[in-house]
Amino acid sequence: MAEDMSIERYLEAGGILSNPANVPPRYRAELMKLMATFVDSELAGAAGFADIINAAPGLKERIAAARIVLEKTDHAERVLKVMGEFGADTARYASHHPWTARLPRDADIGTTRSEHDMRLAVFNYPLEGWSDAVVMNLLMGRAVGVQLAELAMVSYQPLAEAFRAIAPREARHAELAEEGLAQLVAEPAGRDALRASVDYWWPRVAASFGAADAAKFAALKAMGLRRTTGEELRTRWAAEARAVLKPLGLTAG
Repeated sequence: MAEDMSIERYLEAGGILSNPANVPPRYRAELMKLMATFVDSELAGAAGFADIINAAPGLKERIAAARIVLEKTDHAERVLKVMGEFGADTARYASHHPWTARLPRDADIGTTRSEHDMRLAVFNYPLEGWSDAVVMNLLMGRAVGVQLAELAMVSYQPLAEAFRAIAPREARHAELAEEGLAQLVAEPAGRDALRASVDYWWPRVAASFGAADAAKFAALKAMGLRRTTGEELRTRWAAEARAVLKPLGLTAG
C-alpha cells in the first residue's frame, strides 16, 4: 500500500490487502481483534460442546456433535494461521486460555468479554444437557451464518478466503441442530425444557451482534472490515431463527 495514501482511498481505488506488509498499524490492530474474537469464540464453543457429547441420546447424535467440535477447532486453526502471519504465537495459543471456563448459569454480562480472552460473551455461559446444547447450537449457528456472510467480504483477502471456506461447514452445523431439535420437539415431555432453553439463549445470542456504536462502525466500514451494522445483522438473524423455530412450535424474542 502506498505510504502517502490512506487505507480508505487505497481501497476505493481498487487496492487489495493481501499480506501483513501492506496494512497500516490501525488496520492491523482492528484486523487482529476481529480474528482473535473469531478464533477464541470457536475454541471456546468447541470446548463447551465437547463436554456434552456423551449426553447425546444416540450414536448418530454423538457423531454429529463430535464433528461439530472437530470442525470448529479446525476453523479456529485456519484463522489462527492468518494471525500467525502477523506474529501471533500460534504454538502456545490454543493451550494458553481456559477455553472450558464458564460463568454461573444465571449470570448476565450482556456484551462483556471474558477477562481471559476475546470470545463473544455468549460462550461464557454453560450448557445444561443435550437439549439445551441443541437449542444453543441452532440459535448460535444461525447467528454465525449471518456473521460469516459479512466477514467473508472483509478487505483482507486471505482472511476473507478463509471465512468463505468455513461458511458452508458452519451452515451444516446449524442444519444438524435443526434436525436434532425437530427430533426433540416430537417428545411432548421435553417441550417445556426446550422453550426454557430458547428463552435463555435468545437474548444471549442476540448480544453477540454487539452494542450500537456508530463511530466505531463508521471507522471499520472505512477500512473495509464491516459493511452492515450489528443491528441490521441482529434483525436478519432474528427473522431467520424465528422462521426455523415456528414450524417446531417454538417462539422467542
